[in-house]
Amino acid sequence: MTHLKAGQKAPDFKGLDENGNTISLATYKGQKLILYFYPQDNTPTCTTEACNLRDNYDSLKKEGYHILGVSPDSAKKHQNFIKKHNLPFPLLVDQDLALIKAYGCWGPKKMYGKEYDGVYRTTFIIDEKGAIEQVIADVESKRHAEQILEAMATA
Repeated sequence: MTHLKAGQKAPDFKGLDENGNTISLATYKGQKLILYFYPQDNTPTCTTEACNLRDNYDSLKKEGYHILGVSPDSAKKHQNFIKKHNLPFPLLVDQDLALIKAYGCWGPKKMYGKEYDGVYRTTFIIDEKGAIEQVIADVESKRHAEQILEAMATA
């Protein structure tokens, strides 16, 4: 579970997207950003989440949001995921987990009785000044974009 809360400054970051382009928090200065963390490309729940954001991309863009996904997958896996599902937003490569850990999205998980460390599916809505407006820790993959819009309507 993340330690970050609404009202705090978003941790700065700098990394490479699927095409090797450098992306940082400063890249989005003066713009609203949806920064979402997910465990792995091409898994059922992660695919549902990404496709929900893709399907609602125009609505989110109309509200002024940019979208950036983050997972520990390689650039090649991200490229394949984007191509396969026609995703209109970049995916940041975080194989060393630096960004994932900076946002408090890494830790113990349990599935089928087995414990392991992994990525917590979490979304941060960051304002034009780099402050966290909302944190969505209980992401519903099938209606993620709707959750984002609802969270911002109540902010």
